[in-house]
Amino acid sequence: MHYYLPLFGSFHNFLRVLKRGGSHLLSSDLDKVVKLNVVFLRECGVGDCDIAKLCVPVPRMLTTNPERVRAMVACAERLGVPRGAGMFRHALQAVAFLTEEKIAARLDYLKNTFGWSDAEASIVLRTYPSVLRKSKESLKHRSEFLVSEVGLEPAYIAHRPALLSYSMEGRLRPRYYVIKFLKANGLLGQYRDYFSIVMLSEKIFVEKFICPHKEAAPLLAEDYATACKGEVPTNFRFT
Repeated sequence: MHYYLPLFGSFHNFLRVLKRGGSHLLSSDLDKVVKLNVVFLRECGVGDCDIAKLCVPVPRMLTTNPERVRAMVACAERLGVPRGAGMFRHALQAVAFLTEEKIAARLDYLKNTFGWSDAEASIVLRTYPSVLRKSKESLKHRSEFLVSEVGLEPAYIAHRPALLSYSMEGRLRPRYYVIKFLKANGLLGQYRDYFSIVMLSEKIFVEKFICPHKEAAPLLAEDYATACKGEVPTNFRFT
């Protein structure tokens, strides 16, 4: 216990790891396994704070065989994310306990689903490695919406993979419906890039695209709120 509390920063953080399946920390060999893994991760540029964050979704990271941890690090590097990079922890989390075959299969699925070239898929993995952990159903729905409905080019998405991290119901769809509604009714003004609109905080989005149209579109705020719940208000249906 005395070793883990400073590593995880607090008893609360340590308890989170234990609750997520990290009970092996209490029975694993501290000197021959856990400490070796911690030292190696630190050498890879993963600080204690990131080690703690890594252990919440991957509680076995510190208790698994050190050679296997080294193999995971090598796998993360093959994604194109170097040790010490800010995205390295996420890459390590993405490939943890996945076989090379599974990673290759998921990469093929990504390329087929979004129509990405090898180069475009590499960009996505380097900048958003967590995409490897998304379900096929989730990726399929995002592809159908972003490519087929919004009309985004595969290359556009590949260079902005953060689009795949946002909630379909809570952000991607509702904001698209609002922009489409405003544009159809001549209220949009200067068109903005879809990604830049998605990236806005909720507060700023409402201030820029909802509030200014209270008189011209008095139901817009209500319809947007409804859309954010996963429903499609009549005013947002254009077909």
